[in-house]
Amino acid sequence: MQNQKSSNCSTNLNCKTDFICLPPSKFKRIVVIGGGFAGLAFAKKIKNKNFQIILIDKNNFHQFQPLLYQVATSGLEPDSIAFPLRKQLSNYKNVTFRLAEVLKIETSTNTVYTNKGLLTYDFLVIGTGTTTNFFGLKSVEENSLGLKDIRDSLNIRHMMLQNLEQAAITCDTNERDALTNFVIVGGGPAGIEMAGALAEFCKYILPKDYPEYPSSIMKIYLVEASPKILSVMSENASSKASQYLQDLNVEILLNEAVVDYDGKMVKTKSGKEIYTRNLIWAAGVKGQLPEGLDSNFIIQGQRIKTNDYLKVEGYNNVFAMGDVAASISAKTPKGHPQVAQPAIQQGAYLAENFLKTIKNKPLQPFIYKDKGSLATVGKRKAVADIGNLKFSGYAAWLVWSFVHLMSISGFKNKLLVGLNWAISYFSYDKSNRLIIRNFKVNNKETNE
Repeated sequence: MQNQKSSNCSTNLNCKTDFICLPPSKFKRIVVIGGGFAGLAFAKKIKNKNFQIILIDKNNFHQFQPLLYQVATSGLEPDSIAFPLRKQLSNYKNVTFRLAEVLKIETSTNTVYTNKGLLTYDFLVIGTGTTTNFFGLKSVEENSLGLKDIRDSLNIRHMMLQNLEQAAITCDTNERDALTNFVIVGGGPAGIEMAGALAEFCKYILPKDYPEYPSSIMKIYLVEASPKILSVMSENASSKASQYLQDLNVEILLNEAVVDYDGKMVKTKSGKEIYTRNLIWAAGVKGQLPEGLDSNFIIQGQRIKTNDYLKVEGYNNVFAMGDVAASISAKTPKGHPQVAQPAIQQGAYLAENFLKTIKNKPLQPFIYKDKGSLATVGKRKAVADIGNLKFSGYAAWLVWSFVHLMSISGFKNKLLVGLNWAISYFSYDKSNRLIIRNFKVNNKETNE
């Protein structure tokens, strides 16, 4: 049976009908779905030739999501934080990458169905990550933008620049207000970093590029449904971040929930109305799941329930890791945080477990080592919770900058990001303000 699964292609790469072509192998096959932080960590950790690793992703690149907001606000180009998966894996001879989108999993036959064909597995590892969660608000989903991948960032950039250009043209005061008002929903790290970057764009770039109207015309609102921003961090981090945003003239609306957005006006639960053509949704995520898994093991937030060894409950050869996985315990009643560090640690842990298995070594349950939380609010200001140490300001910003720079893959990308940061540190300039395509929402051009 194993030889049949391993021979989707013959040595001259003539593929079986309906199957994705794969190199022949006599070893057990692990199919990994998703080339995010967890998937990449897993693939790089398994250097043992006793497994054939097939990594599937609908993109041919890995993206460094913590800096998406800088792409969105013209601070970085997308190729600074996106890296070709084939280049990342070129030195791992037992790892094969295939560009495909997974449609369905058939666990009874160990088969993965993709938009490019089928492939079989001995073990399946799901690391599909998350997508934006609009919580059933269809009008918001249709007319706003999330911030989950490179395409979202570029859409936000083009939306912002096109709307600012249109605001310089229109003579309609209400329309100008809508074009220059920015509403960010969600007071977590992604939301506050986006708000801070937009506020600095307003303060330093707008007066130079658009002298025809004052920078005060651009208003930024941060809407958060809970009583405070950065609720996952310490009270010190929350209060300092609020202070920094207010210093940048960001209006923070707490205990407010968006209930409707038609592309022109945001309506909140309390009845507040804000005219805007720019709504950025950073209020939540949900698991990005292929069909085929037993719904009894899918919990709140569309996360896959696993045991302490990241094995999906109800299956013997299916595992989950990263944002889409939820290892529930007394210490983690909601699963681990959906951020990069748990994903990286889980990917490396799961790969190590496979290596231990073939050596008949005992397995230990996964234990997350919390390395702390960081969030930046504009330039030279950040907040940090590292163990019992809570600090903010310039020192926290230096730590944030170092950690993020070192986390980026590849020397070239580190150099590009570092150089961009150095230039903007002294000049506050953002040179990437090009409109190179028309931005569309639901296939309708903006500013119709």
